[in-house]
Amino acid sequence: MCWSATADLVAGAAIAAVGVACVARVRRPRDLPLAALPLLLGAHQITEAVVWDGGGGSGPATLAWAVVAMPLLAVWVPLGVLLAAPPTARRRLLVPAVVGLGVGAVLSFSLSARTVRAEVRGHTVGYVLDLPHAPVVVAAYLLATLGALLLAADPLLRLLGGTVAAGAVVCALLWRLEFVSTWCAVAAVASVMLFGWVRRTGREFTPRDAGTH
Repeated sequence: MCWSATADLVAGAAIAAVGVACVARVRRPRDLPLAALPLLLGAHQITEAVVWDGGGGSGPATLAWAVVAMPLLAVWVPLGVLLAAPPTARRRLLVPAVVGLGVGAVLSFSLSARTVRAEVRGHTVGYVLDLPHAPVVVAAYLLATLGALLLAADPLLRLLGGTVAAGAVVCALLWRLEFVSTWCAVAAVASVMLFGWVRRTGREFTPRDAGTH
């Protein structure tokens, strides 16, 4: 949300509530990581409210925000899509999953070796990290996260990927310096679409699915 601490707090609470509803409706264990994504992103928005209240800086809240936004999502999203996919779609989803693991490792090292700093810039929060080869890392990050969704077998997940990709383009054009923060807010809001996916997979669940791997 990025406009104020209150906006982040309200949005985070709403998105987390959707995440709770998603997790409660899961019927197949392999769907749980993807269904829990709104819960993670809701907590992420609430963390940014703490960053707002602290006036930015490089404290624990800023680091926690960066860990979720960078390495954790790079790994979580493609692996979640891979686990939820039917066997026929898993081979093509291995590519974004492997890329996500690599990007996650690079970003984790960067966060451990360098200081990430949050800067309150009017109605947005900008995050600054001296990231080597940033264009390559960002491209790989988007390949892992958006690529996994766009390659998913489920049309609702592909729609989610398209929605987030469109939001990322808009944010990059309107708020270039605050792209990471603003795009993550769009991703969090778009993840509400996962509730529809969870409801549908729950309806399609059969006893045989419990043994599907």
